[in-house]
Amino acid sequence: MPSPTPPNATRPRPPLLRHPRFVRLWCATTASGLATWAMPFILGLAVLDGTLTAVHLGLVLAARTAGFLVAVPLGGLLADRHSRRAVVLWSGLLAAAATPVMVAGLDTPPALMAAAALVVGAGQGACRPAFQALTAEVVDPDDRQRANAAITFSVRVTTLLAPGLTALLATVMGTAPLLLVTALFWLAAALLPGPGSHTAAPRADRAPFHTEFLEGLAEARRHPWFLAGLGALTVVIAAGYSSTSVLLPLASRDHYGTEAVLAGALTAYTGGALLGAVIVARWTPRHQGWTALAGLALYGLAPLSLILPVGPIVVFAAYAVVGVGVELFNVPWFTAAQREVEPGKLARVSSLDFLFSYGFAPVGLALIAPAAQAFGTDAVLVACALLCFAAPGLAALAPGARGFAVDRVARNRPFSRT
Repeated sequence: MPSPTPPNATRPRPPLLRHPRFVRLWCATTASGLATWAMPFILGLAVLDGTLTAVHLGLVLAARTAGFLVAVPLGGLLADRHSRRAVVLWSGLLAAAATPVMVAGLDTPPALMAAAALVVGAGQGACRPAFQALTAEVVDPDDRQRANAAITFSVRVTTLLAPGLTALLATVMGTAPLLLVTALFWLAAALLPGPGSHTAAPRADRAPFHTEFLEGLAEARRHPWFLAGLGALTVVIAAGYSSTSVLLPLASRDHYGTEAVLAGALTAYTGGALLGAVIVARWTPRHQGWTALAGLALYGLAPLSLILPVGPIVVFAAYAVVGVGVELFNVPWFTAAQREVEPGKLARVSSLDFLFSYGFAPVGLALIAPAAQAFGTDAVLVACALLCFAAPGLAALAPGARGFAVDRVARNRPFSRT
């Protein structure tokens, strides 16, 4: 006869797929990620078939980025002031409604299409901090790391499989119907999530918008590890991601004489990210913050692999390791914010994360090519690699960086630089 399980024994937690509220949220975040990824890719196909010019494509994508950057902090404010579920709903509906207007603008001057892209970007930006805060409401604290890993895993699978499928569908459907499909994804993102536990504050208790924004900044300052990690992430994206986005295609063409290296490196990166998501879903290192920052620092291998006289296999291996490292950072980073930040201010703090990390990426993209012309490609790649290594290393020195947490005393007082 088997002995009974001791009452204090640790039992394995049930799979997250058995939690309907998380499954609905996971499907919604996957749909929003797919819609976000698909739009620039489909518009790129429109340039190839002559429906859209390259100049118009640049204007439309710039408008979408502007809408995203404006809406991210506003979305964070609204998500903390009102129901996170309501912010996801209205931002998704906004993006879904604007997408057909983009389709109508394909054969017109770019103003209409750019205006619609601005609205789509605003919907995309407003939903991001709301989704982060809603995840913390829907998922129990002990399950959040697995939940964040599952969400990022779905995003990586999308980026791995969707390009080929989209290009294949474009030969049958055309770019305009494909854009309309993204509106359906936005509808799914808006309608699928269930309600969270956060409720709107009484109207009489609400402070002005600027006051609540400053409260979010004050909450972020209470977590020195968050400010340091955000600074490192911003530097790595602006330097590492931007350098490889601009210079990897050139290296593929000039060093190896084939675009296959570009495609192979990006595929290896996505494959590494998938592996990283699987690892971090099952592994919680003792010093989680330092491990995450070390994973972020691995991004320096990407520009470094483009300098050294190595074969394509080494480049692919470097990008695969970078992909693993990115997810070793992303999942603990999101989980720590959901754990450490005051729940009523989580969306505002998350909006700062997206605003800075995504906001400075266009700056890096704009500066890399002129810098390479002025100082040489190798010099720029070396500088970017050093920045990717140094920024997380410096962030690791911040209070609380070892575990992405601060002690209870520090949590109850504002962070002081003195």
